[in-house]
Amino acid sequence: MTRSRLPANFTGYSPAEPSATRGAGRSWWDANAREYLADHGEFLAETKFVWCPEGLTEPEAALLGTVTELIGKDVLEVGCGAAQCSRWLTANGVRAVALDISQAMLDEASAMNRSAQIEVPLVLGDARELPFAEASFDHAFTAYGALPFVAELNQVFLEISRVLRPGGRWVFSVTHPVRWAFPDAPGESGLTVSKSYFDRDPYVETSARGEVTYAEYHRTIGDYVRALTRTGFTLLDIVEPEWPEDNDNVWGGWSPLRGRVIPGTAIFVARRSA
Repeated sequence: MTRSRLPANFTGYSPAEPSATRGAGRSWWDANAREYLADHGEFLAETKFVWCPEGLTEPEAALLGTVTELIGKDVLEVGCGAAQCSRWLTANGVRAVALDISQAMLDEASAMNRSAQIEVPLVLGDARELPFAEASFDHAFTAYGALPFVAELNQVFLEISRVLRPGGRWVFSVTHPVRWAFPDAPGESGLTVSKSYFDRDPYVETSARGEVTYAEYHRTIGDYVRALTRTGFTLLDIVEPEWPEDNDNVWGGWSPLRGRVIPGTAIFVARRSA
């Protein structure tokens, strides 16, 4: 049963009405954009396309296509943050557009545009209601953006399908669903299952007034696959990057210790049906 209201100063897993979490993504990222980039900006760089904390890059993986194949294509980044990925695409001859729900993140993206002298169009918008016409893009992607923070996964996928041209790719990286069964800790405690993989209650944090200030959603592998097939996509691949030996970065619950034994990221590669 879904609670109508969460307790004050709550931190943990709980049912929550989508309407109660809808504004949390925008407000949290507006408040934390600068701190997030201070923590992870060096790893992400200004002009680099990194899919995940494991460090897999698009030049290595070519999940959207090779650089040669992408030249001149229209590509949408959803939940772009500071638009590092779109900046790399633009530098390689792609017509990239970067969308995010957070104005603070887009302000950081604008500053990076100036620093890198690469002008990526930045759009303030919601992944659930994309401000673009039908068939505007050849491909769309997100690297850990938007999807974890919205309850309405099918709605996002339908919007992506709407703005893609037939045959266009939709590629997204998320926390590997199996990780939700483990504590979000980089050390030994993060190697012991603590909850059910099938428990889909979101992780939420609330204010002193009981308002949701942060929300993150878990879906199983099957949930993602079914959502794709329901919304007009064909699944091409699920990539589970292994932890590289030379990556000693600790990012929240991601670490070399955990990365060597359990997957941290799942990247879904899908194609819009003709």
